[in-house]
Formats: sequence, structure tokens, C-alpha cells
Amino acid sequence: MRPQAPNRWPWPPLITGGAVLVALITARLWTPPALFPGAFAAGGLLVGLALGLDLWAMLEMRRRRANILPHRAATALVTTGPFAWSRNPIYLANGLLLLGLGGLFDNASFFVAAPVAAFATDRLAIRREERHLALLFGSAWSAYADRVHRWFGRRTPSRSP
Repeated sequence: MRPQAPNRWPWPPLITGGAVLVALITARLWTPPALFPGAFAAGGLLVGLALGLDLWAMLEMRRRRANILPHRAATALVTTGPFAWSRNPIYLANGLLLLGLGGLFDNASFFVAAPVAAFATDRLAIRREERHLALLFGSAWSAYADRVHRWFGRRTPSRSP
């Protein structure tokens, strides 16, 4: 029996793209106050970090021969590279990209759009993907999920007194 695909709609990149459009349209309708001095440089750094993280995660998935498309079944459980620190480094990068674009465009609407898009991605995609991975990889997935946070950071093992 072939495993079901985790996501049909909406694709997480469409959620991020929608957040960009909403932020740009919002800025046309309402001009928020200018951001802090240096926002452009900070935004550029965040965009660079986001693109680097995206590329690193995609290359790691390719190296492990893992399917990257969210509407197709997983082919491998990737736990190395950026996946050792985040179960969702590509989605984390999407959030950082939105924040960085806010600085580059001097547009505070992106700072609202980023957490909204992250919440939507979590509810509409990540949770489905994680159920899919749990079904496919069982105890290997459980051990990985216990070790690595959904968004960022390694978990410290709980200690019994």
C-alpha cells in the first residue's frame, strides 16, 4: 500500500507567497511608520540567512534522496544538516525571509504577516506532514521528534530526579 501524500492544499510556499502579497497590498492601503535605522541592512542579512538555510536544507534532502515536494509522500527521514536543529528548516527559512523582506522594503506589514504565515503553515501543513512521517517512519520519527524542536533548537533530555 502506497502512503498517502501529506499535503494537497495549500502548499506551504503558497502560504508564504500569500503573506508577501497581503503585506504588499496592506502597505499600499496603509503606510506604516518607517522602521528603525539599519532595517534595510538587517533585512538583507535575514534574507541572506533565509536563502542560505533554504538552500542547505534542499541540498541535504537531495543528498539523502528525500522528496522535497509537500504534496508527495516522503521517501526518507532526513535528520542531518539543518534538520538536526529544526524539523522544518525550510518553513523556518520562509518565516525569516518574510521578516527580512520587511526590513528590505521598510514595511512593518511583513512583521505581522510572518507569524500569521508561520501559524497557518503549522496548522495547515506541518502537522499533517508530521503525522505522515510518524506513519511512515514510526519509532525513528518519534526519536527524532523527541530530540529536535519543530521550529528551532535541540531538546535537552529530561532528567528524572
